[in-house]
Amino acid sequence: PFQLLEIVRKEEVVLRAVLTTHHHWDHARGNEELAKLCPGLRVYGADERIGALTHKVTHEQELKFGAIRVRCLFTPCHTSGHMCYFMWEDGSPDAPALFSGDTLFVGGCGKFFEGTAEQMYTNLTQILGALPKETKVFCGHECTVRNLKFALKVEPENEIVKKKLAWAKQRDDEDLPTVPSTLQEEFLYNPFLRVTEEPLQKFTGKMDPVEVLRTLRTEKDNFKKPKERPNPQAMLAFDWGLFSPFLEKK
Repeated sequence: PFQLLEIVRKEEVVLRAVLTTHHHWDHARGNEELAKLCPGLRVYGADERIGALTHKVTHEQELKFGAIRVRCLFTPCHTSGHMCYFMWEDGSPDAPALFSGDTLFVGGCGKFFEGTAEQMYTNLTQILGALPKETKVFCGHECTVRNLKFALKVEPENEIVKKKLAWAKQRDDEDLPTVPSTLQEEFLYNPFLRVTEEPLQKFTGKMDPVEVLRTLRTEKDNFKKPKERPNPQAMLAFDWGLFSPFLEKK
């Protein structure tokens, strides 16, 4: 919360509202503190488990903050009360934005903690997948490299996956974000949006899109990225005790 309020101060704006996608601590843990520090703060969400919730929203409900328009999109599965937020400004040349929490990631989708493959299929095809293709996707985590390594396992011949993975690795190396992507891009390399494509059906051994999605999620849950081989010089340095002065003794 304090980092956020420092940014608010630097930007010379006033924090009026918080849009929370779901109740998990890594998405909502700052709400209570923010509510104490900012009296009158409105906290929006679709799940009673969200900390400091003041305004419960529903599917397709629209909110307005100045020129910013927000459409609430209910996407239960990762949690039973997961809400995504689609934002735009009328007359703006900028592309609209989707804040997708843990439903849609760059190159992936969220785990089915409290829902089903049928729900996630609806989320990805009828709700989020139906948004304008130029929509920028701002997801809740930077797990792009790992997601694309799995996508490459699923579609080893997909050149777009290879290029996006190489780009994401470089961004990671330079400590730069891989978010946002665009919805149009996601349909080219995200396996969870490509469940009707032949390579995905071949990989899963399924034809029905929901079954393809279900199998993909199970495979992803069990996916282990290839281990990086340790640097031989670093291993020698450990053996010789060269790092000992820098290691904290227990």
